Amino acid sequence: MQKGVFLFIFLCIAIGLKAQQLNFPLANPYFYQIEKKLNAPVHYFHTAVKPWLTADVNMLINTDSLKDAYVIPHDFGKKLPNFLWNTLFNQHLLSFNKDGISLTVDHVFNYEFGKDILEKKATKYVNSRGFLVEGSFGRDFSFSTTFYENQADFVDYLTNNIGNTTVVPGQGMVRNFGKTSFDYAWASGYISYTPSRYFNIQFGHGKNFIGDGYRSLLLSDNAFNYPYLKITTNIWRLKYTNLYAEFQDLKTPHTYDLGFRKKYGSFHYLSYAVNKRLNIGFFEAIIWQAQDSAGFRGFDINYLNPVIFYRPVEFSLGSPDNALLGLNISYKLADRYLLYGQLMLDEFKLSEVTSGNGWWANKQAFQLGAKAFDLFNIKSLYVQTEFNFVRPYTYSHRSSLQNYGHYNQALAHPVGANFRETVAIVKYNYKRFFAEYKMNYIEYGADTLGYNFGKDIFRSYEDHPKEYNNFVGQGITTTVIYNDLRISYLVNPRTNMNLSLGITDRYEITDAYNKHSAYVYIGFRTSLHNFYYDF
Repeated sequence: MQKGVFLFIFLCIAIGLKAQQLNFPLANPYFYQIEKKLNAPVHYFHTAVKPWLTADVNMLINTDSLKDAYVIPHDFGKKLPNFLWNTLFNQHLLSFNKDGISLTVDHVFNYEFGKDILEKKATKYVNSRGFLVEGSFGRDFSFSTTFYENQADFVDYLTNNIGNTTVVPGQGMVRNFGKTSFDYAWASGYISYTPSRYFNIQFGHGKNFIGDGYRSLLLSDNAFNYPYLKITTNIWRLKYTNLYAEFQDLKTPHTYDLGFRKKYGSFHYLSYAVNKRLNIGFFEAIIWQAQDSAGFRGFDINYLNPVIFYRPVEFSLGSPDNALLGLNISYKLADRYLLYGQLMLDEFKLSEVTSGNGWWANKQAFQLGAKAFDLFNIKSLYVQTEFNFVRPYTYSHRSSLQNYGHYNQALAHPVGANFRETVAIVKYNYKRFFAEYKMNYIEYGADTLGYNFGKDIFRSYEDHPKEYNNFVGQGITTTVIYNDLRISYLVNPRTNMNLSLGITDRYEITDAYNKHSAYVYIGFRTSLHNFYYDF
């Protein structure tokens, strides 16, 4: 929270700089409408690295015109003053735009009430309140800062998960509030500077995503916010992203004076548009702890080099750091269809992979997916299907100080490892009405009797009980079937303020038990962030 406050103060002081380089929110009602146009095989836009810069998107699409398409004329509300009508349905709460300086202030919130109709317990709720301040100074400099204060009482499977991790998925650490509720707060913010048409530099506290799918097996926005520095270079058909981040480990004992133990991450992603249909991205990452056996290590300057292959450097240092390699591919099959996939290599030994003996350190993951826009020539009908496969012990390491996680959450897929998943998503909108259905079918192997079978990436991989014959689903075979149906009405497109009514039906099945919840809810919220409860 303190970092968010300091960042906001700095941004207020920096009012003489330039801007218009805000991030495009990952969660908004017309995201897939923009994605359809960006994925059309008529240009070389790199879609995998998110959030996108609004300035980059606006070079191809006028995003303001999309928002203006949802404007409700004042004729429908003549009894209300014009400024009040527009504030409620069409504009920001407060805005200023003059002489190249723009500033907006909005109230952001999530008021949700619901009940698991299969249980007799009290009503569940989420009560979130906060603010969003964004500004631009000229064409080159922008900033954004957000703060939320929250209280919530979740359905049982989420409550149990929070009890085990002490963290609300994607939203930070909790403390108890009442008998069954939680209290938590979180802040995010960034400054964005584009000194030339080729470079963008961002420093912030937030999340990043690499991939074209619903999930990412390389880097997702699943975990809690973290401090980062991101440098993006756009030249010709190449887009090169350097990301440096600081993560926190909640598993390792810590002291009150020093806080939670720190670890660092350095990431490279090179995206190459082979042509207007095919895009290939190469990914590498290194995770290391801030303190090792020799004492305080800090941010290793060897990993600051923006053009580097980490694996040889890591080997030359004789270090025990965690190195990962990945590949992201997308192909525009036609004007409205996209195929995509990912491959993650956490450990790779060709002889062991080809032997088929199930060596424990065959730590790999892959993703295959497809998207269809305006399916069957039905305008605004979007369909996506995706398959994710992650072998046991992938993303884990000797210590949680070097695993691929942050704040007790995975930096990639929320399930962790040792699973296979199928996702299906259908979206449709008509004017300000939006409907979305999502189904997740997950099979994973849970740990049992103190044995580490490879799902929990925060456990040491040195605890594996067998060298060979490891397979996805080993341990307690668990099946999760998650269905969510939601209908929303867009109240204000500037902050994605919406009214929603939905039902989430979830089964968790093992040989020992069958847990079923059917959560019916109604919500009034500003949906600007992705939170993943589908696990």
